[in-house]
Amino acid sequence: MHNEPDFASETPAVAGLTNPLQGPANVMAAVGTVWIFLMMMLVVADVMGRNFFDAPITGVAEFAARSVASIVFLQLASAVCSGRMTRSDFLLRIVGRRSPGAARALEVFNVVLGALLFLVLAAIAWPELTEAMQASEYFGVQGVYTVPTWPFRALIVLGSVFAALAYLWCIPALWRMQHGSAS
Repeated sequence: MHNEPDFASETPAVAGLTNPLQGPANVMAAVGTVWIFLMMMLVVADVMGRNFFDAPITGVAEFAARSVASIVFLQLASAVCSGRMTRSDFLLRIVGRRSPGAARALEVFNVVLGALLFLVLAAIAWPELTEAMQASEYFGVQGVYTVPTWPFRALIVLGSVFAALAYLWCIPALWRMQHGSAS
């Protein structure tokens, strides 16, 4: 006899929603995944060159460090659209057992808060992006290798905006679900 609830099978309410950003979000996530694979191959080549041929690939560590944030932001919208965004839903589960309407209201609050968070993040990152473009900011060693920083910063802004839009698109459907479950 199994009396404990199966928490692993419970999914966030946004997981079942149709989101028109799912297609573009999946493309962005796929780009991030390919980027991870290529970066992994570059790191392996650097390690092999460093250890076997005493010839490391210049700039791999710096490029990898800049890439991590860009990859994360490329994959955010897909995580939001599919309901896989990391969150702690312990309280939501307790409330949901007692009042599904209150749980749905908390879901809407979570989505609004997530959208606001990513909109604020995009607003904070925007001036850094424009400054990097205007100042021709780069990383690396001039004369050896240089990479402009603006594409990495642009991906942070783009990923934040897409994640915020993905969250915002969930609000009407969650609201309908909330009112639909009450009737």
